[in-house]
Amino acid sequence: MGAPVELKTVLITGGTDGLGRAAALLLAEQGYRVFAAGRSSEKRAALDQLAHERGLPLETVEMDVCDDASVARAVAEVHTKAGPLDVLVNNAGIGYFATVEEIRMDHLRQQFETNFIGVVRVTQAVLPEMRHRRRGRILNMSSAAGKVALPLFGSYSGSKFALEGMTDALRLELYPFGIGVVLIEPGYIPTNFQVRSAELSSPYAAAAEGGPYAKVYQNFRRSRKKSTAGARYTPEDCARVVLRALRDNPPQPRYTVTRHALVARWAKRLLSDRALDRSLIRAFGLERD
Repeated sequence: MGAPVELKTVLITGGTDGLGRAAALLLAEQGYRVFAAGRSSEKRAALDQLAHERGLPLETVEMDVCDDASVARAVAEVHTKAGPLDVLVNNAGIGYFATVEEIRMDHLRQQFETNFIGVVRVTQAVLPEMRHRRRGRILNMSSAAGKVALPLFGSYSGSKFALEGMTDALRLELYPFGIGVVLIEPGYIPTNFQVRSAELSSPYAAAAEGGPYAKVYQNFRRSRKKSTAGARYTPEDCARVVLRALRDNPPQPRYTVTRHALVARWAKRLLSDRALDRSLIRAFGLERD
């Protein structure tokens, strides 16, 4: 193990809700100066108020990761207030869950614009200074779905598979400059992400009734409900992994969160594609009639 690395100023995208909010609060409690970026003025105000009440070194900034100008303004604001950025946590994301045949192209583009292109956009905005200073750490929030794709996860897993591949390349590219690049791979953790994803995906589920994919949607809902019942992991569990990924020197390339994520990681490593397919076909009741 190397000597501890002093990384103090943190920017978290999607930092006003869910996993990002939990990470922002924990890191601030640990003495990091945290900027939690988000689009919702209401959520930003609520988090700013909580940080003020607790006396935490945490404030929010407005940012839409899908907009070049918004990202540039937010990064400039952080630099003006706190100087050079030490850590970027790319956490913002959305989820459309629909079959590949049915998903609309505009929804597919939005999926990738937020979960993949947005990550590249924010990373490009902060990298020149990190590279010049030869210090920094970038954490990209992936998913167990970035390892194993489930039915209806074509667009979401596609964006996370892309994120994983890009992050692997980035880790190698930045190694000569002393910048650590990490993937965080959570499994199912109840947050508002699921609520929002259900809203985005509800037209597909409704339209599927009586359609060719009705069985896929029905069995997916049944199996998913069973597998996530009594979920015992919280956003704070993920936040503690984020903290560990910042403190480890050198950091691991990947950190999993939840048992399901660990199972997905090993299943992908140990099973053949055909064996994994058979397992998922049984789990989601997709046998042929």
